[in-house]
Amino acid sequence: MKLELREASIEDVPKIIELAENIWWKHYPDIIGEEQVRFMLHKMYSKEVLENHILNQTQVFYIIINEQEPCGFLAIEQKSETELFLQKFYILQSTQNKGIGARAFDALLALYHQIEIVRLQVNRQNIKPINFYFKIGFKIELSADFDIGDGYFMNDFVMIKKI
Repeated sequence: MKLELREASIEDVPKIIELAENIWWKHYPDIIGEEQVRFMLHKMYSKEVLENHILNQTQVFYIIINEQEPCGFLAIEQKSETELFLQKFYILQSTQNKGIGARAFDALLALYHQIEIVRLQVNRQNIKPINFYFKIGFKIELSADFDIGDGYFMNDFVMIKKI
């Protein structure tokens, strides 16, 4: 299976929005409820927000392409020369459990070979991704609640992987 990470450009914003909405509406309502899904999609995946991240390089987005088909995306924020924060890492449910996530993560590390630490946040009730992160070598660093506005919180684990 051929997998590639392609750095996203402004032209990819509609595809990122489409993937995010598909993934989030199938996965998150049972965990955080429909209202918070709607709020977070607007806050993190509106056209303006994504374009701002890409243009200002506050987050670098990659489209995950498997067998020439976009099947997910990830976004990173480089905190230092040796540390990344994995802001987003999503794969369509229809393509999960095929090794795509692990291969995409390995491809990311190959692009950033100087990285020694990767951190991420994941909802504490999001069991399947937590187990995936354990499988690829992450450990829970801390548990925290993050106020994201309008009375909503992200109740997350901060996870860390030392390379």
